[in-house]
Amino acid sequence: MTKIDTSSPQSVLPTPSHTVGPFYGYALPFRGGEDIAPLGHPDTVTVHGYVLDGEGHPLPDALVELWGPRPDGTVPQVDGSIRRNPATGGQLGRNGVEFTGWGRIQTDTNGHWYARTLRPGARGQSAPYLSVCVFARGLLVHLFTRIYLPGDEAALAADPLLARVGDRRDTLVAGDEGGSTYRFDIRLQGEGETVFLEFQ
Repeated sequence: MTKIDTSSPQSVLPTPSHTVGPFYGYALPFRGGEDIAPLGHPDTVTVHGYVLDGEGHPLPDALVELWGPRPDGTVPQVDGSIRRNPATGGQLGRNGVEFTGWGRIQTDTNGHWYARTLRPGARGQSAPYLSVCVFARGLLVHLFTRIYLPGDEAALAADPLLARVGDRRDTLVAGDEGGSTYRFDIRLQGEGETVFLEFQ
C-alpha cells in the first residue's frame, strides 16, 4: 500500500479527469424512454439516427436525451416521464397519456437511437427544434445540440442560431425520410462534426 503525506500541498496529486460513462443498464435508461408522444397521437413524428465517434464508428453505449415543446410551442409542465411503483420502487415507465416533452434513449449495439415525439412548435424567434443532450464514453462532459426538423424553410432561414453557424447548419437539420420520419446522426468529432452548444 502506498502512503501519501497529505500534510504538504506539494505531495497531493490532482484527481485525474474521468470520461462520461460507462453507463449501466439498471441506472440511467428507463422503459419507454423513446416514446415521448402519447400513445396513438396523430401528430407523432419519429426521429432517429446514429451516434458516431471521430472515425465514424457507431457508439453502442451512448445516451441521447431529447426535450421539446408541444406543437403550439408551449413547454410542458407535466411530471411523470419516469414513474415509480410506490410499493416496489420499480420503474413503471410513462403513463402513455400526458406529453412531458422529455425522453432518454440508449443507443443499441449498432449505435442507433430513435424517439417518437410530437413535432415541436416555434418559440420566440427560433425555428421549431428539439433540444438534445448526449452522454457517451470518451466525453469529459455531456454535449448539447439541437435538432431542427425540415418543412418550414422560411423559419429555418430566419433562425438566429442557424444563421450564426453558416455552412455547418446542415449538421443541425434532420433529413426528411418521408412518412413523418426524420434522420439525425450525431457526429462527436471529425468531418461533419455536429455543432455543439456551450451554455454560460
